[in-house]
Amino acid sequence: MTQGRNESRRDDVRRMFGRIAPRYDLLNRLMTFGQDQRWRKAMITKLCLPPKSFVLDLGAGTGDLAFEALQQHPDAFVIAADLTPEMILHGKQRDDGRRVQWIIADADHLPFDSGAFDAVVSGFLLRNLQNLDRSLTEQVRVLRDHGQWSAMDTTPPANGVLKPFIRLYLHFVIPLLGTLIAGDGDAYRYLPQSTEHFLRPKALLERLRCAGIIEEGFRQRMFGSIALYHGHKS
Repeated sequence: MTQGRNESRRDDVRRMFGRIAPRYDLLNRLMTFGQDQRWRKAMITKLCLPPKSFVLDLGAGTGDLAFEALQQHPDAFVIAADLTPEMILHGKQRDDGRRVQWIIADADHLPFDSGAFDAVVSGFLLRNLQNLDRSLTEQVRVLRDHGQWSAMDTTPPANGVLKPFIRLYLHFVIPLLGTLIAGDGDAYRYLPQSTEHFLRPKALLERLRCAGIIEEGFRQRMFGSIALYHGHKS
C-alpha cells in the first residue's frame, strides 16, 4: 500500500513539473531574484573535478547545473537525468543542448554502473524525492571513491523575526507568480508545502552521513531559505 501511494505521488509530481516546464526557468529566476544562477555557479566552482570528469546532474530539470558544469569544464562528460520528459525536451532545445547527454531516470533507481561518476549534483531535487534515503544511497553508489556530491534546495523557515515574512513570500507571492507567469497556481502552492515539510539543514546532514556522504559543510542563502550542501563519498 505504501509503495502504491509513493508511486501515485511521484506520478503527480512528475505531471506537475511537466505542466510548468515551459516557464520553469523563468519562475526560478523570478523567485530567487536571479540569484539561483549564481548559486549554481558557486556549486560547480567548489567541485574539484579531474580532467575529462563524468558528472551527473540529477533531477536536472532543463539542465542548469549540467550547462554550468560544461561552462566551467568543457572537457567533462555530463549527463542530465530527470523523471519529467517535458523538462528534458526543453533542455535539449537550449543552446548547446546537444553537448549534454539526456536521460529519463528515477532518482530511486539510477540506471548507471556503480562508481560511474566523479560528481553528482542536484538543484531543488531532494525535497521532491519519494524516498530520500533510497535516492541518497543510489547517488553514493554511482559515485567513484571520494567522488564529490553537491546539492541545493529550499529549507523550512527558521524561527526568528524574518519567519513571518518568509512564510508570506512562500505562501502568497510564489503562488501568485505561478498563476500569473505559468498559469498554474497549484504547482507553486506545492513549493511552499514541500519546503515547510522538508528537513532542516542539520537533519539533512545526518541523513547524508548515514548514506555514506562525508559532508564538508553547507551555506545558507536568501535569508536562510536556501541551502547549498557539499560533501564527498566516504
